[in-house]
Amino acid sequence: MPKVIDVSVNWQKQMGGKKVLVPTPLLVDDLMRKVPKRKLITTGQIRKQLAKKFKADSTCPMTLGIFLRISAETAEEDLLNGKNMSRARSRERITPYWRVVKDDVSLNPKFPGGAEAQSKRLRQEGHSIAASKGKKPPKVKDFDKALV
Repeated sequence: MPKVIDVSVNWQKQMGGKKVLVPTPLLVDDLMRKVPKRKLITTGQIRKQLAKKFKADSTCPMTLGIFLRISAETAEEDLLNGKNMSRARSRERITPYWRVVKDDVSLNPKFPGGAEAQSKRLRQEGHSIAASKGKKPPKVKDFDKALV
């Protein structure tokens, strides 16, 4: 069950407000499943949408990150077990976690296969990926046209 908690003054800046949503894995996964093909969503957009739905100031970034990764790893397991990537009904297909990018539109190296695997899937959907600079992960080019 999701919870909205009041955080202490010491944590309000880091958490993004006084009332913070602690989501459930299913809430995060359901939102990820709604991102259509050739579209992207940032972690910040996910946090804002969930917070708004539950009348909170923000969504816990740490919990969200954990649940994004769990959804991504579950999707890869489902794919290995024969679940389809493109079935019409959302619960019959894997979660398109590769459509979730960081707020600076960089790829997530913590997703299965790292930024390289995410980049491959995004390219298959028609996105262009800029080369990484140094240790920073690559970013999606022309992302503003693709955001939901």
